[in-house]
Amino acid sequence: MNRIEGIDVAGKRVFVRVDFNVPLEGGAVADDGRIRAALKTIAFLRARKARVILASHLGRPKGKPEEASRMAPVAARLAELLGAPVAALRECVGPDAEAAANSLAPGGVLLLENLRFHAGEEKNDPAFVDRLARLCDTYVNDAFGTCHRAHASTVGLPLKLGRGAPGYLIDKEIAAFDAVLKNPKRPFVAVLGGAKVADKIPILTNLVPKVNALVIGGGMAYTFLRARGIEVGTSRVEADLVGTAKEIMESARASGVEVMLPSDHLVAERFDEAAQPQEVAGPALPAGRMGLDIGPETRRRFAARVETAGTVLWNGPMGVFEWPAFAGGTRAVAEALARCKGTTVVGGGDSAAAIEKFGLSQKVTHVSTGGGASLELLEGRELPGLKAIGAI
Repeated sequence: MNRIEGIDVAGKRVFVRVDFNVPLEGGAVADDGRIRAALKTIAFLRARKARVILASHLGRPKGKPEEASRMAPVAARLAELLGAPVAALRECVGPDAEAAANSLAPGGVLLLENLRFHAGEEKNDPAFVDRLARLCDTYVNDAFGTCHRAHASTVGLPLKLGRGAPGYLIDKEIAAFDAVLKNPKRPFVAVLGGAKVADKIPILTNLVPKVNALVIGGGMAYTFLRARGIEVGTSRVEADLVGTAKEIMESARASGVEVMLPSDHLVAERFDEAAQPQEVAGPALPAGRMGLDIGPETRRRFAARVETAGTVLWNGPMGVFEWPAFAGGTRAVAEALARCKGTTVVGGGDSAAAIEKFGLSQKVTHVSTGGGASLELLEGRELPGLKAIGAI
């Protein structure tokens, strides 16, 4: 695998694709976690006297400039974190961008304007790739969250330059998922949740031959309970996937994989944050009630399985954790991960948001920075952004 230490960066213009798609409030960065995640790579390049040209997208500007999605607030926060100036450009390609890149001093940092102000970025348009290539001599990708997208800045540019390497964040992501998918410590427990079975079928199919236990919660659990012939009230069921859920459980049983489903629930009459939660003992739900979280017995069962695992992969909440009344199940799983002595990997997206919300992100082995990218890795798919830099 290519390594950042193996490329000659001294005095070179190094294009670094980062993921600075951060929330903004009142013209300032509201959460700088993704910026902090790139600091190690930036510091390494600055120490090696590279001329660091950072590029990212922000929001969904749909191929044209949008004032609310400009990168200037991100540059300001990055400068604070680095304790050094960061030039913020109003364009990401063209004469002004080229002049700024060419005049950048060794160890200097500039941040290009939002890549998605140009339609050519998401289309991987060769003409846009050519314009980006005029800014740089070599390439580093440290934007794991975009590696599942074959865009100009993630695939077109490194292929055109014919060289590149992953940054330290991507190295960390690859190592974490390799530890889970290629050589897990046993027992290996996968905890899957979220709203839809459809979103998780490829992951389930890929994981069944690898894990010792599947722990299934969240909205998707009700399709699996229905597949076992259990009444689920008005809970969401993907009727067209009940048969698929049954097949997955049969495959797991044939492979000696334990499948754990909720044995009690927290329910309400309607999907509403203000709805009154009610505990339902037993796996069956009464008519007119929908499950919005796992119940106390299930929390204990799931936590006990997680705590004693050698490897835990968690992807998807156990309930509507955004609502305090229905956050207990997700919190219980997060706390069990924090107590586990094995390798614990949180697969991005809502799970990452939940463990951050509960203040436990520092108590697990790894929290992925890429929702969609982590899902595709868990599905066993090849990420084009990683392939383009020789990282896989």
